[in-house]
Amino acid sequence: MPSPDLEKFRIAIDAHRAKLADACAAVRDAAGLEELRNRYLSRKRGFVTLLFEDLKKFEAADKPAAGQLLNLLKTEIQEKLAALEESLRTPAAGGPGVDLTLPGERLTWGAAHPLRIFQREIESIFQEMGFGIEDGPEIETDYYNFEALNFPPNHPARDDWDTLYINDNLLLRTHTSPVQIRIMEKHKPPIRIIIPGKVYRRETPDPTHAAMFFQVEGLVVDRNVTFAHLKGTLEYFLKRLFGDKLKTRFRPSFFPFTEPSAEVDIECLACGQKDPACRVCGGTGWKEILGSGMVDPQVFKNVNIDPEQYSGWAFGLGVERTAMFAYGIPDIRYFYENDLRFTRQFHLK
Repeated sequence: MPSPDLEKFRIAIDAHRAKLADACAAVRDAAGLEELRNRYLSRKRGFVTLLFEDLKKFEAADKPAAGQLLNLLKTEIQEKLAALEESLRTPAAGGPGVDLTLPGERLTWGAAHPLRIFQREIESIFQEMGFGIEDGPEIETDYYNFEALNFPPNHPARDDWDTLYINDNLLLRTHTSPVQIRIMEKHKPPIRIIIPGKVYRRETPDPTHAAMFFQVEGLVVDRNVTFAHLKGTLEYFLKRLFGDKLKTRFRPSFFPFTEPSAEVDIECLACGQKDPACRVCGGTGWKEILGSGMVDPQVFKNVNIDPEQYSGWAFGLGVERTAMFAYGIPDIRYFYENDLRFTRQFHLK
């Protein structure tokens, strides 16, 4: 008849065996399996290790039986852990609710936003021509956004309907031109830069307007810079962007910070100048793409650059509107609606 100590030992082993089944059912990953292995088989504090230590307390007559019970438990634990490890490594195929004939789910990789893709294309063209890329604050002072750029106090662009003011002196920049002033204040000519970035206007959203949009402006300042340099550079840029056979034209215009100034048009890519009823160009065959001009001498004086020694030119274009024209997108709001059916189209370009 077994001794009371041996019977207590048998009950303790059965309790560990019962707890092992519940513990194995709760394991979901390799970390859980390792924690369970340590709980039972760790060399210092594992349950089985501690039970082997208890064998020293038995009488000589009971030790063989106690050792046999403990070895059976240890073997059973090792087998269950091995089976559990195998099941985690190779999930059961054809389990309940699994149809192995179904196609796999395709993982969709992230990618740059279509506006960022288009902006990088613009940046790369100008970088190849030796232009640097500059940036500046989106919250600007009235001086940098307007006054230094030769905007008189009563200019329409200062109206509350056009500009988002924070207080009497701070506003959200309406163009990236303030960066031109900041660069000319800090660096003397020669200067050759482009300035991409977000700008803000108090606009009611519609297919061609948004309260926030992106611009890319450019500035060149050096000795003997002429309008011919402006024309040649922009024609080269537009042909790189839209194709070598693109037709362009320059029309006289007005901007407070350039004189003379010109709007730059490109031939309508939708109708090729052949459809009098074209909805894109209104039948004119041309589409305005950017504004440009020679830097006004007063702007140079505002940044302590001698207009008798230096001349320069500047331009600005809207990234969204240019991308809309390039890709045939009818509504500027598509860029900001986060519709993956729209944005994923550009990942293949």
